[in-house]
Amino acid sequence: MTSPKSVAEIESFIGMLGAACENPAINERLSKLLEMPDERRQAVVHAWVSDLIIAKAPAHFIQAIACLMDDEVAETAYMAIFNCERKR
Repeated sequence: MTSPKSVAEIESFIGMLGAACENPAINERLSKLLEMPDERRQAVVHAWVSDLIIAKAPAHFIQAIACLMDDEVAETAYMAIFNCERKR
């Protein structure tokens, strides 16, 4: 199995954004995370990923959350869920 070349190839990340558009609770949680300053968001995501690894969460879910460490990915994700929230 080869590694994805971009975050757009990580199906679980795409699914997470879709879930945020469909589920207000997920949207709210991700919005709060993505509104944090970069350093704070990165620390929270790092701790969350560590907890998920310890809890033996599915690898695809861990990978999706870990994508949010990247500042550009986080900003794009924020815009995506913000736009779907406006369409409701």
